[in-house]
Amino acid sequence: MRLSRYFLPVLKETPSEAQIVSHRYMLRTGMIKQASAGIYSWLPMGFKVLRKLEDIVHEEQAKAGHIAMLMPTLQSADLWRESGRYDGYGEEMLRMQDRHGRDMLFSPTAEEMFTDVFRSNVTSYKDLPLTLYQIQWKFRDEIRPRFGVMRGREFFMKDGYNFDLTKEDALHAYNRHLVSYLRTYERMGLQAIPMRADSGPIGGDYTHEFLVLADTGESEVFYDSEITDLTFGDREIDFDDKAQCQAVLEEFTSRYARTDETHDEAEFAKVPQERQRTARGIEVGQIFYFGTQYSDAMGAVVQDGEGNKVPVHMGSHGIGVSRLLGAIIEASHDDKGIIWPEGVTPFHCGIVNLKSGDAEADAACEAIYKSLTALGLEPLYDDRSERAGAKFATMDLIGLPWRITVGPRGLKNGVVELTSRRTGESEELPPETAIERIAQIYGKVSA
Repeated sequence: MRLSRYFLPVLKETPSEAQIVSHRYMLRTGMIKQASAGIYSWLPMGFKVLRKLEDIVHEEQAKAGHIAMLMPTLQSADLWRESGRYDGYGEEMLRMQDRHGRDMLFSPTAEEMFTDVFRSNVTSYKDLPLTLYQIQWKFRDEIRPRFGVMRGREFFMKDGYNFDLTKEDALHAYNRHLVSYLRTYERMGLQAIPMRADSGPIGGDYTHEFLVLADTGESEVFYDSEITDLTFGDREIDFDDKAQCQAVLEEFTSRYARTDETHDEAEFAKVPQERQRTARGIEVGQIFYFGTQYSDAMGAVVQDGEGNKVPVHMGSHGIGVSRLLGAIIEASHDDKGIIWPEGVTPFHCGIVNLKSGDAEADAACEAIYKSLTALGLEPLYDDRSERAGAKFATMDLIGLPWRITVGPRGLKNGVVELTSRRTGESEELPPETAIERIAQIYGKVSA
């Protein structure tokens, strides 16, 4: 993409309504525009990152054996009355009627819808285990939406639901989700710590939420510092192996880590004092096991191996995909702008032409642009007739991890400048070497 042709409405001033870093930078970089309180239009660069996060979630869910589908955003109130949640959910639920006077609601979550699909189509234990999920827009009518996409009313969310014959099987699904979530967040450049959490209106006995440590987090968290040394890495795992998945759960949840809602001072005191930590955290996902709560209420039963009809054991598992953009920026920025992790950056590399209109500089930039594109990479080429300082400021603000700077002076010496956004370190290299370095970083094969 050439910046002269891209829609990137960068703001020079920080909007007054933006209270936290991610909201400020998402507005300033033209990623989003507020449509009404807590509801945003996703402009091209914001939409591009949102889709990258969605793709990572889909890929990791597929590896875990989970099956994607799509539910409507509008649901019938009858299903929620059947589960007993319609009247109790609260004013966060946006209720409405269609032209025939039927009570409807804008989906805040989808346990009832998925349970209805399951009970209409599955009757035998032979069809289990089964995990279905979607990535879809949700709406919760927050009384005070704030912090941009971090606490909006409309949000993009992955919600998955497992259906199993026994509690043991359902807890394996719980563990499987925990493993897949650890992999998902690490691919996004995040360390999301699973913490014992409160189940809230969804219910359930087993629940962990995943929190990213950040000063602007809405939750106070208490944890053993040893947990921040854990990484999943590139280890291979068999998601059908119950012992292996259980071992990962124990590895990542055996140390103390809780939100303020479930904090236990007596338990926390058992952690060696030098490892006790208190911080703020941003919730980016949650997993639940809630047994037969919905299957009992809605008649989601299967025939077991002895011919008995039994309610299935269920759980739900969510990732706030749109909220993740805010969390990534909160965890990865400086006073110049965003610093995107390589796994989610909207463009792999920026190309800055220090002298647009200079034949040699233009030709060199074009050659680099075409070479990176041929490798399957997406560079953003700043070909505008702007001064160098303005181009650098834009690149720093939008936060691409790598920048290749091309100018007449360097070209006379046969070099361009490769700069890391995270460290600020620059290196002069021949153009071919800079291209090869970028290709290596992103796992592409240089021609």
